[in-house]
Amino acid sequence: MIMKESHIQQIAVGSMLAEGMVSILALIAATSLFPLDYFQINVSPEKFTQILPQLQALGFTQTNLLSLSSQVKEVIAGRPGGAVSLAVGMAQVFSAIPGLSGLMSYWYHFAIMFEALFILTTIDAGTRIARFILQEAFGKVYPPFGRTNWIIGNLITSFLVVFAWGYFIYTGSVSTIWPMFGVANQLLATLALAIGTSFLINRGKRRYIWVTVIPMTFVGITTIAGGVMNMVNIYIPQISVLKTRVQGTVNTFLTTIILICVLLIVTEAVKQWFNGGKPLELTRK
Repeated sequence: MIMKESHIQQIAVGSMLAEGMVSILALIAATSLFPLDYFQINVSPEKFTQILPQLQALGFTQTNLLSLSSQVKEVIAGRPGGAVSLAVGMAQVFSAIPGLSGLMSYWYHFAIMFEALFILTTIDAGTRIARFILQEAFGKVYPPFGRTNWIIGNLITSFLVVFAWGYFIYTGSVSTIWPMFGVANQLLATLALAIGTSFLINRGKRRYIWVTVIPMTFVGITTIAGGVMNMVNIYIPQISVLKTRVQGTVNTFLTTIILICVLLIVTEAVKQWFNGGKPLELTRK
């Protein structure tokens, strides 16, 4: 998707620096809150009551939650997931600008809308890709499904995909699928770096593979470990509870499949990299 390799620096590195700036802004927004307020927002009321003595023992006694709730005109306590704390922090920072002190509610809802748009675009792209994959799979059994211009097939597969994630949202919470989304997202980066390494070797530039191998190793190990921790600490315990048994089973199964696929692909790629120490031949058509 680029005209020449020199464009990689501006596009890839530049976009990662921009994303890094977003993460820094998110950290600034979170740290602008009192620690006690941050925990009150991101922990359920029942859990917060249990950990409150420990927080107070650490010196976290200052709170501004009631004032923040009044200014943003929302109940913000017990709203885990990160979205609310980020929006409150951003609103607090922006409202501190001279002349903008009365716009706390506006900035809060603006930040919430910004986050919602990001999530919606992700769901939109994911739904479309899932529909294509489902149509291709169904097409192996009933060929008309393989035609993306067949309106009936489009409607059936779209309904199935939307119903699936809609069911998860209706019966669960943000922890139902969001951790798996994070694992899948970062493992995709692992595969991209593996592909980049293969490309360098194919082009006879083996001496540069440390540029892709080092971050691939770091991201791969940490993300696979995170995926295993998700299953052990979140999904498998959900299976033992009747209300969350379906979510826990599906998430455990899908996370296992994702991890196995990534391990197989990376293992096969590494085998090819050490193919007699010779660059792989590119197949040209």
